[in-house]
Amino acid sequence: MNLEQIRNFCIIAHIDHGKSTLADRLLEITGTIDKREMKHWQMLDTMELEQERGITIKLQPVRMNWKGYEMNIIDTPGHVDFQYEVSRSLASVEWALLIVDAAQGIEAQTLSNVYMAIENDLDIIPVINKIDLPAADVPKVTEEIVNLLGCDASEIIWVSAKTWENVESVLEAVIERVRSPKVTSSQPSPLEEKEQNNSPLSQGRGVRGEGDELKALVFDSQYDPYRGVVSYVKVFQGEIKKWDTLHFLNTGKKIEALDVGHFSPSYISDPKISLGSVWYIVTGLKTIRDAKVWDTVWKPELIDGPKAKAEEAEPIDGFGEVTPFIYAWIFAMDSSEYPQLKDAMEKLVLNDSALAVESEVSPALGHGYRCGFLWLLHLDIVKERLMREFNMDVIMTSPQVTYELYLLWDKLSEYSRFTAQLTENEKWQKCTKILVSNPEDLPAREKYLHIEEPIAKVEMITPQEYIWALMQLSQERRWVFKNQQFIDNDRVLLTYELPMNELIWDFYDEIKSLSSWYASLNYEFTRFSEDDLVKLEILIADEKVDSLAFICHRSQAAYMWGKICKNLKESIPRALFSIKIQAAIGGQIVAREDLSAMRKDVTAKLYWGDISRKRKLLEKQKKWKKKLKQFGKVSLPSEAFVNLLKK
Repeated sequence: MNLEQIRNFCIIAHIDHGKSTLADRLLEITGTIDKREMKHWQMLDTMELEQERGITIKLQPVRMNWKGYEMNIIDTPGHVDFQYEVSRSLASVEWALLIVDAAQGIEAQTLSNVYMAIENDLDIIPVINKIDLPAADVPKVTEEIVNLLGCDASEIIWVSAKTWENVESVLEAVIERVRSPKVTSSQPSPLEEKEQNNSPLSQGRGVRGEGDELKALVFDSQYDPYRGVVSYVKVFQGEIKKWDTLHFLNTGKKIEALDVGHFSPSYISDPKISLGSVWYIVTGLKTIRDAKVWDTVWKPELIDGPKAKAEEAEPIDGFGEVTPFIYAWIFAMDSSEYPQLKDAMEKLVLNDSALAVESEVSPALGHGYRCGFLWLLHLDIVKERLMREFNMDVIMTSPQVTYELYLLWDKLSEYSRFTAQLTENEKWQKCTKILVSNPEDLPAREKYLHIEEPIAKVEMITPQEYIWALMQLSQERRWVFKNQQFIDNDRVLLTYELPMNELIWDFYDEIKSLSSWYASLNYEFTRFSEDDLVKLEILIADEKVDSLAFICHRSQAAYMWGKICKNLKESIPRALFSIKIQAAIGGQIVAREDLSAMRKDVTAKLYWGDISRKRKLLEKQKKWKKKLKQFGKVSLPSEAFVNLLKK
């Protein structure tokens, strides 16, 4: 199809503003999906978890045909934890539909998505959804969008995806406003193409562009058990046919295209995939690591002349690795189940390119995996998929962020009295920076100069009446106030800098609770900063539990781990002997809780007799419990690790 008739765009919005519902309406209007084929409301949310929770986790492309135009749409997640999915979608399109709830207005994730779209040089079509709600305030939300985008109020489309009201106008706006796909400069203009066709040198070689080298950007990859890795690509130059030999420039893999086609929304095979559109390629690879996201698919020129080598080809700008923000360790409940856990993790990684996995061995929990997650919701989704899809009940440790540690590698660094004699310049010359995400890897204090924690920029949009409550919370969480901006007469945008370690705990719940669920939140990593951080350890029955160790600020250690000890007391099942739960910094105990023993009524069988008979039985029980306490072991259920994060 002609480039002038192709439209590529994505849908971005805050969570629960109606992205997937609007996408369903567009699919029905264009005849891509019949109503009888709809098994559930959100057709593009194919995962069971997406349908149950009502959220979009994975981006999903689909092609629609409307009035002679080819429209490639990508439905993106709205939760802040899945910004990585949104960034990949924005790199593959030219326009974005910005959906705003008519009742809730602009929220924190709305601002974040707008800034990301502007950074990717995308034009934006603003859409106000849910205008049928009784609480809808369309004029107010229209004013907010005009102030944010600087557009004219007439450019904003008012729709109700639920009642189908004015939904067709979205498609009309896409045809009229959305520009043609971005392609590389090697595609000739119509005048150049005409000159080439009339040139004697071009006879027998066809129009330039058809025989040009291929360059396509991989914006997502999925693993199919029957086809292998299926890569989702946006073609910037050239074309691909079935059985063509292709190269992944960044991983160095060479494959044959087993099948090519488009999404409707299922896989539909095509003879070839051409310039400007969104397609899929069946690679046949067995691991998704060989077809990394943001890699470049390349094929040499087919026209006469020397063919370039893959090593000499230039990839499309934008290739980058995903950066996990938090880490957690996953172990099988029983060490004998490790082979099943290994198989489950390998299959899970094939369908989740944002999940980083490394093998790990713990002295207490045995073989397991160190996993990097985008954020807490991503962690929760992975744990839920392990239980549902693979029937694996696992132990997941408390999440940790990554710290920067400046180590003294000099041989004198083992002795603090010699290290103290060094000047500051000498110390910095002898130090080496490393990243630490496992508290077990944190050395003794005299072994390093200092430790730095990651800092996040946090944006909150809240009604004015909740500002004071959120500011009080900021003092407890070591926030640094940056800016305050009024969006309208009722709502305020607060900007803070906050240690990412504080975000792990019940931060999100606190924000929603203090604001009666009216405040919205967005955050992003900015830098590392030095602070007084300590390693906290948990002792259960006088034994250290390495998987519960944590790094936090010294001023919050006693308060935080007092809460954790109480939480563990509720999570650990009672035994026939008393269990001591302690939190310690080095050799100092900062918090303690005691879990009383289960008591069996050993005197229940005595209906008569002297009191000495009862005392004899009670003394015998006391001696037995004392002996059991010496040799008894405490088993931690997997819920104990998860409940640590709950309020």
